[in-house]
Amino acid sequence: MFRAVVAGHVVVAASLLVAGCGGMSASRSAELPKDVKALARQSLSQIDGDLKVAGLQKPVDVIRDEWGVPHIYAQNADDLFFAQGYVMAQDRLWQMEWWRREHEGRLAEVLGPAAVERDRQARLLKYRGPFDDSEWTSYHKDAKRIFTAYASGINAYIAQHGDNLPVEFTLTGIKPEPWTAETVVLREPAFGDAVSELRLAMDVAKVGVKEANRRAAPDPWDDLTVPDGLDVTLITDEVVAAARAGGGRGQSLPRPAILEQYRKLLPNSSALLLPVSDIQDLGSNNWVIGGAMSPTGKPLVSNDPHREVSNPSLRYIVHLNAPGWNVVGSGDPPFVGVSMGHNDRVAWGLTITGTDFQDVFVEDLNPANLNEMIYNGKPEPLKVVTETINVKGESPRTVELKFSRHGPIFFVDQAHHKAYALRSIFTEPGTASYLGELKLDQAQNCKEFIELAMYWKANSENLICGDVDGNIGFQASALTPNRKGWLGRLPVPGTGKYEWDGFRAELPKEYNPSRGFIATANHNINPKGYWPPVMFKTTNTLPYDRITRILQVIKPGQMFSMEDSQKLQRDVYSLRGAADQAAFRGWTAKDPDVERARDMVAKWDALLSVDSVPAAIYITWRRLPEQSARAGEASASPRHEAIEAGLRKTIDKLTADLGADWSQWRYGRVHTQAYPHPLLKEFDLPTVERRGGNGAVGADGATYREIIDVSNWDRSLTINTPGQSGQPESPFYGNLLPLWANDQYFQMTFSRPAVDAHAAHRLKLTP
Repeated sequence: MFRAVVAGHVVVAASLLVAGCGGMSASRSAELPKDVKALARQSLSQIDGDLKVAGLQKPVDVIRDEWGVPHIYAQNADDLFFAQGYVMAQDRLWQMEWWRREHEGRLAEVLGPAAVERDRQARLLKYRGPFDDSEWTSYHKDAKRIFTAYASGINAYIAQHGDNLPVEFTLTGIKPEPWTAETVVLREPAFGDAVSELRLAMDVAKVGVKEANRRAAPDPWDDLTVPDGLDVTLITDEVVAAARAGGGRGQSLPRPAILEQYRKLLPNSSALLLPVSDIQDLGSNNWVIGGAMSPTGKPLVSNDPHREVSNPSLRYIVHLNAPGWNVVGSGDPPFVGVSMGHNDRVAWGLTITGTDFQDVFVEDLNPANLNEMIYNGKPEPLKVVTETINVKGESPRTVELKFSRHGPIFFVDQAHHKAYALRSIFTEPGTASYLGELKLDQAQNCKEFIELAMYWKANSENLICGDVDGNIGFQASALTPNRKGWLGRLPVPGTGKYEWDGFRAELPKEYNPSRGFIATANHNINPKGYWPPVMFKTTNTLPYDRITRILQVIKPGQMFSMEDSQKLQRDVYSLRGAADQAAFRGWTAKDPDVERARDMVAKWDALLSVDSVPAAIYITWRRLPEQSARAGEASASPRHEAIEAGLRKTIDKLTADLGADWSQWRYGRVHTQAYPHPLLKEFDLPTVERRGGNGAVGADGATYREIIDVSNWDRSLTINTPGQSGQPESPFYGNLLPLWANDQYFQMTFSRPAVDAHAAHRLKLTP
């Protein structure tokens, strides 16, 4: 059951529906509203009636259904993607502006000096061209035209609403700038697997190769070899910290300042930090059931990609319809196209593969000139780029960015004349995240889908599909380096001995497997005998991984329905909890309270249910540092005294946090999800109690789910959270949160009759 932990508005009043339907006048009232919510209502987007928009060729219909999903009907592709940009700006312009600033390295302009290092790293890692056909046509033959149309739609909204932008722009004075096709293909400023390489090298230095490898427990197994010439003792916490210097999404930053004239509207706000998600079990699940196991005789495609839970959502559901295009589903910022969903022939989903497409190269610097590296025994100049970072409240800062032949240099060890460079596919053409979706959006069958998936160069995904002819398939994606003679698990010297030798033409895939279904959950998808692997997982967690549970539930030859898929997506059985229970059985604790807790965990059904007291006791115990440190030990090992001491700490903590009444120690109270607005707590949505998570298939980060019936597209189900719109006070700002909190779905309408039957708002965009 949906439980709001703190006060907030989720069920939107009828008055807000009215406010969101007609739009407001082009200019904001000169009189200051009584509060920020009234201010927000003044800038809500028009979602009904007629609206003239410069840049369109022909009229476009935008039908928003009762859940806030826009169904865009255009008469040509240019207008379709123009309208997608316009509609996205209507609902998510503040989020898009933030995405843009983060990826361009321009946060310090509005946040001040705290964001300078984040900006420096973003600029260090950004794609620097070429912007030619090698870039554009990798995504789609018409990609540059599509991206230009999309950017033009965003710009049309900005130009048309320059004096009445969403409330966050009004409160901060930040002005969105025009987009270009190049904006759409900004790369993810991330280090990915590089940090794991550095940490493994540090473990080798501490405990030796064999022990470090035993602890890592690579899956598939590999006898770890230290690359010739690599001195692992030189790799320190300082090097790792440099790789993490920009912080990524895990770094807290100050919120943008509120303009003086609006501060009196905010008596309760404080200068908090931008929220950081605390979800612990990011991951994804997907499966496709073949027709022989499906009650309909056609495939069923299920997907719940797990990412951080945020407000607004990272996901946005849209339906795009024009000649040559008819696709519905979800995408990520900057939202052009659809990255998971279905067209009128094929349905698909994705989970992260974990492909290793980054490497750390340790360059030998010339002691006589630290702007030169030694390559194949000869000095070679580094590329030096000077950039200026504008900083709010300070003079601009000049930063010097250095690049070796292998990539951007993120750390220099002057004492040992070493430089650490990142080699990444994100410097290659066609590697903007998710945009390979455009080819998939037009796939006509699973065989074609698998072929086109090789153009999905980033991020690395397990792409599954099912088509109307009954075929199912899987293709691992991402531009994947060829490494000859080495595997990329450790950093390598940049001397010339270790290099990428192009990219792999064959990646793991399946087509109509005899088992009758395909399932992935971020596990080891390397086929038996496939070497070198595209990535390494670990066997340390395999007994408790989501894929283990999924394969317990989906069995070859057994029918598996839409209802079964819903049940599995919501499955909260804890494999680790069930395994750990053995250590709680067969003995008695001396302390009566500890014995009570031990007995409850021993008899627990291993379900992470909202109202479960033993689940709360177990998870609180499991989170103790001493338990995490022993996670690799056999769960049934004789450690009764340690468990008793841990349970005593658990009881003390739960009593301090939740009170002395054990009946109130519900799992939902120790497992909550907050929805802070990125700027003002006046716009926060309720914190909710959650079931699942902590390794269950029903995970915390499943903000978007889809279950697609290939036999009847209109029977398909989906969910997003907390809502489609990022504009506070919109009818679609938090309307989906109660559904998501209760693990419910809504209809993913596709046919025009179904769309019309659920239409809530109709907007006609005209030239």
